[in-house]
Amino acid sequence: MLKFFNTLTRKIEEFRPIKKGKVGLYSCGPTVYDFVHLGNLRAYVFVDLLKRFLKYKGFKAKHVMQITDVDDKTIRDSQAKGKGLKEFTDFYLKAFLEDIKELNIKEPDFIPRAIEHIREMVVLVKKLEKNGYTYRANNSIYFKISQFKNYGQLAQLEKQDLKKGASGRVLKDEYGKEEANDFVLWKAWQKEDGENFWQTEIGKGRPGWHLECSAMSMKYLGEHFDIHTGGTDLIFPHHTNEIAQSEAATGKKFVNYWLHNAHLLVDNQKMSKSLSNFYTLRDLKEKKYHPLLLRIILIKIHYRQLLNFTFNEFEEAKAIAEKFINFLTNLDFIQNKESNNLKIDFLINHCQNAFGKALDDDLNISQAFAVIFDFMNEINKLADRINVSQAGKIKKFIFEIDEVFGFIEKLDDEYKKFLEKKKSVEIKQLLKERQKARELKDFALADELRKKIEGLGLLIEDTKEGFILKVRDFLGKI
Repeated sequence: MLKFFNTLTRKIEEFRPIKKGKVGLYSCGPTVYDFVHLGNLRAYVFVDLLKRFLKYKGFKAKHVMQITDVDDKTIRDSQAKGKGLKEFTDFYLKAFLEDIKELNIKEPDFIPRAIEHIREMVVLVKKLEKNGYTYRANNSIYFKISQFKNYGQLAQLEKQDLKKGASGRVLKDEYGKEEANDFVLWKAWQKEDGENFWQTEIGKGRPGWHLECSAMSMKYLGEHFDIHTGGTDLIFPHHTNEIAQSEAATGKKFVNYWLHNAHLLVDNQKMSKSLSNFYTLRDLKEKKYHPLLLRIILIKIHYRQLLNFTFNEFEEAKAIAEKFINFLTNLDFIQNKESNNLKIDFLINHCQNAFGKALDDDLNISQAFAVIFDFMNEINKLADRINVSQAGKIKKFIFEIDEVFGFIEKLDDEYKKFLEKKKSVEIKQLLKERQKARELKDFALADELRKKIEGLGLLIEDTKEGFILKVRDFLGKI
């Protein structure tokens, strides 16, 4: 039974999709005015894990992730660089898509951009005006939260506490509004906006940030859908405001399950450029860290647990990656074709059930890893007896669970290609000479040749069936 912690109720709940076998999934995407940082990437890896497991469970997931390319920051920075808004944001959108590809994050089914959905936002504001939830001040349009009965439920805030708990994103939307808590739906044009405005039936201006997500999520997923994700920093005010404006417009429940990932710290401090601990994927690549090691770091801790990132984390991630690579390499080397009475199918089925059960429990990733590692240890104990057919089944199963993990097969493929490149003419000749020395029982020469091969970056593991050639330090750095 699949269960999630629902932020709306603060309870673990059984997941019941609106339509059997289908899931409508929305996640807040980046504001494309800069490269995304590690905190952003944690949210995107989390939703990728969620989506992969939903598909592993047999659900057909429709995933939408919006791109915020119209807001104060994109307008401010595009004008500072003397570029048009679309040209400026196109650059960072392209960079974002490159980053998620490097992390083996599956692209959402729809990646709508705010700049291309102004019409839908205008229509939503008009609905809210008709339903009596708005007022105008200085040509801007605001949502009057006092009109919405359940405002603040997601964040568990009482209305009298809203002003005290409001973040900068609320308080910056002043524009002469009636109450500090009311949020802007449509911002009237101001001189500093330059050419960034839309002339519409609700006025000359641009949408507010909160409005964008409601308009785009409902366009692609409908007025009522299953799951909405994001970081805990978005619970208030952003997601709180999304709920208010969406439900006020439609009269329907907006989202059934709200899933939020916890913050990411760097060396136990909030990430900040002023502290010189602000990192993007590009920064890590410049330091020669493999992107998929970052993926492992970001998924191996439960999504609701605070993640303290340090560079020491790469050492553990590398050990995890090498455990899988070595396991698969050893399976590939198996040549035994004799039948046996090993209960490999039973071990696979048992592991598969335990793996699914772990992730059914609000994506308990630590338990899922433990289950797989226990399975691999059991298989390693049987390695001398396993035959080629059984090795194939085991490998197939590992690649099946990697549909959820998202790093094993890709690393294994990279490893094999890297290994082939390392097999120079010189190394191939040394391997032949070493094999001949072993056949002649000249073990001193064989050992000398092994050391020469290791000096060229390859390791040799001798077995009763021959030897396994492996790359030394394939993942580098650590």
